[in-house]
Amino acid sequence: MSKLAQDAAAFKSVLQRQDYTSWHSQPPPLEKPSEPESSPSNSKKKRPKSNIVYSQPADTGTGTNVNTQLVYAVNHLKSTHNPMRLQDLAILTSTPLDTDPVLLEKFKAHDRVVYDPKTDLYSYKHEFNFRNKPALLTEIQRQTRRGGGIPVRALKESWKEAPEAIEELEKEGEVLVTRTQKDGQLKMVFWNEIKPTEESGGMLVEKEFLDLWHELKVPNDVDLLKQLSSEGLQATTSAAGPATKGPSTKKKGKKGTAPRARQVRITNTHLKGDIDLSKDYVPPPKPS
Repeated sequence: MSKLAQDAAAFKSVLQRQDYTSWHSQPPPLEKPSEPESSPSNSKKKRPKSNIVYSQPADTGTGTNVNTQLVYAVNHLKSTHNPMRLQDLAILTSTPLDTDPVLLEKFKAHDRVVYDPKTDLYSYKHEFNFRNKPALLTEIQRQTRRGGGIPVRALKESWKEAPEAIEELEKEGEVLVTRTQKDGQLKMVFWNEIKPTEESGGMLVEKEFLDLWHELKVPNDVDLLKQLSSEGLQATTSAAGPATKGPSTKKKGKKGTAPRARQVRITNTHLKGDIDLSKDYVPPPKPS
């Protein structure tokens, strides 16, 4: 074998033993198998959205304060419109009215709580006491004669069907009602002293005349004065000018100084010696 052939065989053997693999020649890694989808039991549950406002205290019922429990009990008694037993009121309001002596004493001393010892029942003292339509009208008449109306809210607290009865009385012409501008709710009620009859008056004006009245426009000040002068009239405000002030007789002086005491001149000089006229006169006691 020639020298050249031996060198070529040796070179090939060296190439076979040498490892030329590197990260450039490495094939791309196989994709990892996708993880199985998590089951509902293993996945995290989403928290349900709540409407709780944590900046405000939660409503824990009647609480433990005596005054708070008193308010709950009185308000419930006010809303029932019927007498109640103390035990029933304690159960419905979740208050210890029947076991707490301090709370019971405050409840009995309330100015709106009425206790009937014969029936052992408690009731709320409303401002008005009526339960039917005629009694309601009588109460409205009595209050109107005193010079005022009655708030419908106060009447509703005494009788929950009062607003419906007031609307019926308004249609009958027995009462006059004022309403709110926003939603037209009943506000105040007055007794209508003038009944809507053709003889005594009080009938509603027809819509045609109401429309004609509202169509009239009041002229401005300049046009009004021109129309008055054209008719030979004069505005009362310009005819009667402002009242002139008379000359002031007050003397100028320092502010805050007290007025001087006026000296009294004694003219009964013949009484001098026995009676001092500068002092209060007290007659001497009569001899016994």
